[in-house]
Amino acid sequence: MIAELKNVVPELFDTGLTGVRLGVKTVDHPPRILMLYGSVRERSYSRLATEEAARLLTAMGADVRIFNPSGLPLPDDAADTHPKVMELREMVRWSEGMVWCSPER
Repeated sequence: MIAELKNVVPELFDTGLTGVRLGVKTVDHPPRILMLYGSVRERSYSRLATEEAARLLTAMGADVRIFNPSGLPLPDDAADTHPKVMELREMVRWSEGMVWCSPER
């Protein structure tokens, strides 16, 4: 994956960030990061920025998933059982960290 990041020097990634070094309990899986963006336009710059950040996090060893907000209802506009609401909730439960990218309003 790092080979695809032409503007990144792999040697600069601090892969020695371990639980022991940080003083926290280690886990047996890569960090689970959920990426969220707010624009549903076909040419969404927040989506493109999110995808680039996901590539970097993946190159650093994270397990990354991106939530596509297309079809997500507005707050209080649908039941909790709406498929997109359920998908988002499941992804949130899965994640250990999140990166949000919102379009400028």
